[in-house]
Amino acid sequence: MLSVPQAAATGALDLVSLGALVHRLDPGIVPFRKATECRIHVSGGEFNVAANLADCFGLRTGIATAMVDYPVGDLIAERVRAMGVAPFYKRFAHDGVAGPNMATVYSDRGHGVRAPVVFYNRSNEAAAQLTPGDFDWDALFAGGVRWFHSGGIFAALAEGTGELIIEAMQAAHRAGAITSFDLNYREKLWNRRGGASTAIDVVRRIARHVDVLIGNEEDLQKSLGIPGPDVAATTALDPQAFFGAIEHVRALLPNVKAVATTLREVHSTNRHSWSAVAWVDGDRYVAPTCELDVIDRVGGGDGFAAGFIYGLLTGTPPEEAVRLGWAHGALLTTYPGDTTMATVDQVRAFARGGSARIQR
Repeated sequence: MLSVPQAAATGALDLVSLGALVHRLDPGIVPFRKATECRIHVSGGEFNVAANLADCFGLRTGIATAMVDYPVGDLIAERVRAMGVAPFYKRFAHDGVAGPNMATVYSDRGHGVRAPVVFYNRSNEAAAQLTPGDFDWDALFAGGVRWFHSGGIFAALAEGTGELIIEAMQAAHRAGAITSFDLNYREKLWNRRGGASTAIDVVRRIARHVDVLIGNEEDLQKSLGIPGPDVAATTALDPQAFFGAIEHVRALLPNVKAVATTLREVHSTNRHSWSAVAWVDGDRYVAPTCELDVIDRVGGGDGFAAGFIYGLLTGTPPEEAVRLGWAHGALLTTYPGDTTMATVDQVRAFARGGSARIQR
């Protein structure tokens, strides 16, 4: 049974994430080979959840991560503060030439029939050098933390990062916190470490400590080695494909109390059909389907995770928590960048079936 701790005293944190901070260079709809300028978005699959919960939903959140003392690190740290996230940094000195570095993600937005393209420069990344023992988890959780979150992107970086996630989750459970993990399977990252077989070995070990698992059918198959469902999906929006895999998750990971994901059918880069589903304590929940006119799809899944976690942290019924995640993820795709620009009132209005009519 998923039992979320009540809000603690002033100064305690509702959620702490563990993951890598990155900066994403975004040339808009222009492909990089022809780009002349870029916007800079501070991001990270695990950080985005903490940032969304703080900035949109008003919760108290933190991020445990690596920080390099050089101008790029200063830029990233400023954006962390601006989003209202408390930092817990292991600091690294930059040698002025080779690093360590804060990772760079390159991602154009594509347009129409042209898909977005993502590639990385994670050479000598500081976050990949994090290992067990780098954070005093018992001291951090002693201040009062209700929820701990991490994900597959951070787990993929190095052998030590997966071990660090396990260490943190064990400390979270000792402190009575809920743990969540977004599978976020990234083939390009895992291929550097041996591919799917390594991913399955690492993620299964992590998932034994997880209460709430976030990931779509493909994530479940590639990260956990879960076979495909018996009932084939008729479309990408068919929830039976997801629910069919849940039985395998339950058999493999009896500790998992909830599994949730977005459902997305891509008609073009800028036109998606969008829904979400969840399995919580044996019950199934399905959000409505809406049509999205997408500005920037990066971060939509993290937007869903934040809204879903917010719902569970605030004691709303699971059906409403799924709708809050669905609504926030949808809104996030209408902004440039990886983190939210929505307000909680806008999320609630859309979750109730609000429209895009002008607000006067």
